[in-house]
Amino acid sequence: ADYVLGNNPKGLSYMVGFGSSYPTQPHHRGASIVSIKKDPTSITCQGGFDLWFNRIAPNPNVLDGAIVGGPDEQDGYTDSRSNYQQAEPATATVAPYVGLFASLA
Repeated sequence: ADYVLGNNPKGLSYMVGFGSSYPTQPHHRGASIVSIKKDPTSITCQGGFDLWFNRIAPNPNVLDGAIVGGPDEQDGYTDSRSNYQQAEPATATVAPYVGLFASLA
């Protein structure tokens, strides 16, 4: 749990929104596109991909509590939406931590 929350060589929390340094570009389409409340302009499926998903900037919506895939074998992590191997928050990634973090609460 300490490693995931930032006690690692990069000092990066792999839980989005936790601590002062965490991934800002998780591979998540909903988080990578602006809210309709902020920009009501109609966006097509392809437009959302082209205009938002491929943008090199932090996601406009923070996925608080999501845990990304994590580092590679050398503790390297590239914070990029296109790096789905490391940046995708999946239920299979977070499942083991739900019980662990619940026991710490």
